[in-house]
Amino acid sequence: MEIEKRFLAQLKELEVELTKEKEQMFEKYYRLLFSWNELMNLTAITEKNQVYEKHFLDSLSIVKMLDMKKMNETVEERDKLGEIKGVQKGCRVLDIGTGAGFPGIPLKIVFPEIKMVLLDSLEKRVRFLKEVVKEIEIDRISCLHGRAEDFARKEEYRQGFDLVVSRAVADLSVLSEYALPFVKVGGSFVAYKSSSIKEEVDKSENAIEVLGGQIKEEVTFSLPDTEIRRTLLRIEKVSDTPEKYPRRAGKPEKTPL
Repeated sequence: MEIEKRFLAQLKELEVELTKEKEQMFEKYYRLLFSWNELMNLTAITEKNQVYEKHFLDSLSIVKMLDMKKMNETVEERDKLGEIKGVQKGCRVLDIGTGAGFPGIPLKIVFPEIKMVLLDSLEKRVRFLKEVVKEIEIDRISCLHGRAEDFARKEEYRQGFDLVVSRAVADLSVLSEYALPFVKVGGSFVAYKSSSIKEEVDKSENAIEVLGGQIKEEVTFSLPDTEIRRTLLRIEKVSDTPEKYPRRAGKPEKTPL
């Protein structure tokens, strides 16, 4: 219980509060992660306190940059008869290279209004994600097996997301080529990075511009009550991504823009 109490205190510093139901969802998620990890390599981090801090808390640290509640607030609209009705906006979010579901699933647990899509290139990981979604009973979430290069060319996904997130370990210019084709003009791509990224940002400026993005915000901080340093970088989509991007599989890594 001490781990859970510490987690709740850390979340409070981020101004995030959990209901008992959401606490139980995180507990189920951890148990599934631990049991499946014995069969397949989902994460090198398996100790409960480490999972709660380095995966769950870290995933939710995006609230240091974005007001997730505001992005999903209920708005008033008039229906065809002129009557006022509440319409849930529910921003559409894509998590690229989600792995064992980070940051996508923690964000979906805490902000259930999100319409979440998890994308990963390894089928075994996607099987795990589907099991998590089933066991913790969350809706409006899709788990897709495939490469970003392929899905970014599908009409239902290209420039169809309000927010794209990724904790994937890749150079920012490469990540941007995978992510920005999915972002609506006016939407954002948020990359979770280590604390020192100046050189990486400098090298990626051309790629971001070519892909229709513009760096808008960078926030560096320590996760509450830890020594873990994190930088969040928000890239706003300011124009359409040229049709030729993303390039075919392997090209972005071999020859970054």
